[in-house]
This record gives sequence, C-alpha cells and structure tokens, in this order.
Amino acid sequence: MIFHATLSPLMSMSFTKLPFLVVVALLVPLLCLAPLLSQAQQVIDIDITDAAIKKINFAVPFFTDKNRPEQRHETGREMAALLTKGLTFHGFINVIDPKKYGGNQEQNWRLLGANYVVSGTYSSEGADLVLELRLMDAATGKMLMGKRFRDKFDKQRLMILKFCDEVIYKVTGKQGISSSKITFVADTSGHKEIYMADALGDDIRQVTRHQNLAITPRLSPDNNKLLYTSYHNGNPNLYLIDFSKSSLLTKAISRRTGINYAPAWAPDQSFLIATLSKDGNPDLYKMDLSGNIQKRLTVNNGINVSPSFSPDGTQIAFVSDRTGEPQIYLMEVTTGRTQRLTYEGRENTTPNWSPDGEWIAYTGYGDNGYQIYKMKAHPGGTPIQLTASWGSHESPTWSPDSRQIAFTRTRNGESKLCTITSEGQWLQELFTLAGNQSSPQWSQRLKFY
Repeated sequence: MIFHATLSPLMSMSFTKLPFLVVVALLVPLLCLAPLLSQAQQVIDIDITDAAIKKINFAVPFFTDKNRPEQRHETGREMAALLTKGLTFHGFINVIDPKKYGGNQEQNWRLLGANYVVSGTYSSEGADLVLELRLMDAATGKMLMGKRFRDKFDKQRLMILKFCDEVIYKVTGKQGISSSKITFVADTSGHKEIYMADALGDDIRQVTRHQNLAITPRLSPDNNKLLYTSYHNGNPNLYLIDFSKSSLLTKAISRRTGINYAPAWAPDQSFLIATLSKDGNPDLYKMDLSGNIQKRLTVNNGINVSPSFSPDGTQIAFVSDRTGEPQIYLMEVTTGRTQRLTYEGRENTTPNWSPDGEWIAYTGYGDNGYQIYKMKAHPGGTPIQLTASWGSHESPTWSPDSRQIAFTRTRNGESKLCTITSEGQWLQELFTLAGNQSSPQWSQRLKFY
C-alpha cells in the first residue's frame, strides 16, 4: 500500500521544527490529497547550465522519529545520508556536513550558509513506514514543498529518492535523475560481464554470467529489456534479456557469422538497429526484436557502427570510416539520406544523442588523447570539448535530464566510470567497484510513486 501527498504549509506546522578498429573487432497511491506540485507552488528556476554558477548549499539534518523526537536513531541518520547522496549526485548541490551543527533540525541555517533545508520525520504505523519530508527556504523559513509517504519499510529508499528528484524539480524545473540506472561492462568477476547499478551506485548487481567477453549493454527505453553482445559461444552474438519475465531467460536474437554488435533501440521499442558483418563488411541493419532483418541501411561504405537514435526516432547518429578515418554521420531512418556531422579531429566515435534532442556527445581524438566532446545535433556546428584532464575519456552517455554525461576514464591501465555536467563542470568518479568498468549506458528514469 502506497500513500503520498503534497503537504500544505498549514500541515507543515505539525512537523517538529578503446581505438576505433579494435572496438570494431571486439565488436499510487491509496489517497492523494493534492497534485504532485500545486499550481500555487512555483519552480524556483535556477539555470544550472550556466557555466559560472556556484554550487547551491543545502542542509539535510538527521531525520527524527516523530514519536520520539528527543532521541537520535541510526535510521534517521541513514535516511538523511541517502537524501544527501542523491542531492549531491546532481552535481550542482553542496550539502553542509551535519557534523558542523550536530545534525539537529533546529539551527540558524543562514548563519551556516545554507540556501535550502530539507528536514524529515518518520513513524511506524503497523507494518508501514510513514515519512514526512519538506523543503524549506533557509532565508525565510518558508516551506517550499512537502510530501508525505506511506509504504512498507523496504520501500524507504524509493520514497527518499522520489522526494530528492522532486526537490531538483523544484529548484530547476526538471525532475532529478537519482531514480535512474546505469548499465556497464565490468571485469570484477574476472571476466568482462554486464552489470547494472542505480545512478548512486548503491545497488550494483551482475547481470550476465557467461564467464566470457560481454559488451555493449543497451537498456530498452522502458528499462524492461537489455540487449548486449557476448562471445561465450565463440562468435559475437546478440542477446536479449526481458526483466519483466520472472525466468529472466537470455535469448539469442542474432547468431549470424561475424559481428552482431552495438544495437540501438528505437524510442518506441518497435525495432532496433545493429551492426552486422554477415556479408563481410560491418554495416547497419534494421531488425525486429526477434532478430529478423527488415532493412539494410548502409552498403559497404566503409565500416559502419555505433548507431544512436534521436529522441523522436527519425534519425540516427553513427560512425563510419568511409572517408578514410572514423567520423560521425547523421542518417534519416526512413529515407537513408546521410550527412556528415564531424570534420574536426582525427578519430570521432561512440556518438550518443541527448534526450532533449539538442546535442550529440562523442569521443574525439586530439593532441591530448581521447576526450569527450559535444556538438549541436545538426551539420555545421562547432565541437565543444568537455573533458581535458589526463587519461582517455570515451563512450559518453547522457543522463535522462540531459544535464550530465557518464563516460569511461582510463588512467594507468585502470578504467572507471565518471560523470561530468553538460557544460564540462564537476567531473567526479561515479562509484567504487573492484576491477575495471567501461561502456556505460544511462537508463531513462524509473517510474515509481
């Protein structure tokens, strides 16, 4: 049973105050008292794409037990810590260390330098957890938003992440992304297998167990299916997992001789585009979800790989070396009309189209090695370099809000997943996991509450 509601200010008073050719070769609720955000509650409208913006200071004091507010409980600390992690993950928020004020909810927040405060109380009602959260303006003490959730105790994490994403919406006008997942390749088990984690890196699990090379994970737009390529039967075959089925059986959808590689899901999930080399040359093919070929999209114009759909499904960006070196091209899916996008750089690969349709991020090779770039999603634009630190930066993937990019950074032979904002700010390692990680793909937001 789930309960969530928007709390009015009156109710709140009750609260307690790799190189290209090598890559090719490897080739709800029980009751809702009000809308999620009432029309009277306006978005604060902070433009975090402004490169000059400084981080916004939040305070997240320890949550308190509503029935025993005078006592400190580890549960309250852990809840506040999770919310803190979710907020800071978005890149533009700094949360003041609770050690500076003892984690108490009653403070002079302006003196501590906070712009906003998130406070929470919780209580038990039978087998359920009731969680009440509010976002406050530190300067005025005014409640900007409040929520009340009721669900089983094991749904605690989902409640907090949902509120976190709504706080992000309140201050920026776009929903947050802490309720999303990232698939990637890791060799933690001793073999390169497909893994999945939530965006905060707290729920990491191994998806494939082929004990062989598995690469290019691609989650479906609804997050229910996963496509990937595995070499465990000797040939790089294309496989599909359906997470909505209890058996989680892995199904081979293309075992054609040669590579069956790097598929892209159509936004409506009705078909996919993959690279096949069954006729000798790596070319792009339109296929249904059973692996039946519907149309060949490229014909022997060099090596053609790495398709990425535009959000409206009308175009793909892809990589081809038809002019002698890898560059990024755009193709209209229905007509096959193709235009070259990139001209600068000796090797441009792994394009990824932003969910808002505005940008294409990609890996480019320049004087300082492999770096992440972005360009407007139409010919004639100018590349914008986003990374510049030492090491190789490859395989970019956009967050669901188009504000961040995850990618692989390799230094001294060790590969880790990192994120950076769409403006090239606040580079950070995504999470800690033994071994090497690579080839991230960011999911759409998960739907709950």
